[in-house]
Amino acid sequence: MIFKGLSQQHSIIITIAHYVLIEAVRNRLFALMLIGVAGILGLGQFTGGLAITETAAVQASVLAFVVRIAAVFLVSLYVISGVVREFNEKSIEMILALPVPRYVYYAGKLSGFLMLALVVAVAAALPLCLYAGPVPVLIWSISLFCELAITTSACLFFLFTLGQVTAALAAVMAFYFLARSMAGMQLVSHSVILEDGSITHELMKSALDLVAVFLPGLDGFTRTDWLVYGGGLQELPAVVVQTILYVGLLAAAALFDLYRRNF
Repeated sequence: MIFKGLSQQHSIIITIAHYVLIEAVRNRLFALMLIGVAGILGLGQFTGGLAITETAAVQASVLAFVVRIAAVFLVSLYVISGVVREFNEKSIEMILALPVPRYVYYAGKLSGFLMLALVVAVAAALPLCLYAGPVPVLIWSISLFCELAITTSACLFFLFTLGQVTAALAAVMAFYFLARSMAGMQLVSHSVILEDGSITHELMKSALDLVAVFLPGLDGFTRTDWLVYGGGLQELPAVVVQTILYVGLLAAAALFDLYRRNF
């Protein structure tokens, strides 16, 4: 009976994840991705025309930055708007009215969105194959998927907590850019040049160090120098470990908010 129940729940998770992908097709998300890839290729050719030397390196650097930001924003907006639409249409209430535990619903949605993030990461890496080697592009795309996985988990957490598209998207973007820039902010705060011994400076430095403990080190994810100079294989295990850790933590926090909500 236990194994039968687990098999049934596993089937429900797969079904929910499958419908997430079907919804993405119906909303023409993949068509939008193809248009974006074509636009990025055009941007790459334009950037190559402006570069004087090291054309391929300049093209790879510019496209990697644009592709990463676009992928994060696209996935975040789709995840948040899709779940909010379920809230507004009361479809989540219909699902939870069935004998389906809330964690099964969450696992299905997260699995579907992670598969969608994988498709986005692969599509984002395709234009870069023209300007960098296959191995650096593969490592870069795996890291991008890990970055999108953390962002997706953060979207679901902030959405279940805040319940509004604007607030959730703003919180996710703040989380993302803060995690991306925290290492640089710490480096500046610990600079000997700025060290004045004041209480305000020490409090700011301590506050940044405290916040950094709870944030993923996204500055080490999806680095452009991997495409230009190679490398990244040694850093990839740390990226994967951080992804598993933060996806798990964000999932636990999102489930806590999901269970305390009244539908």
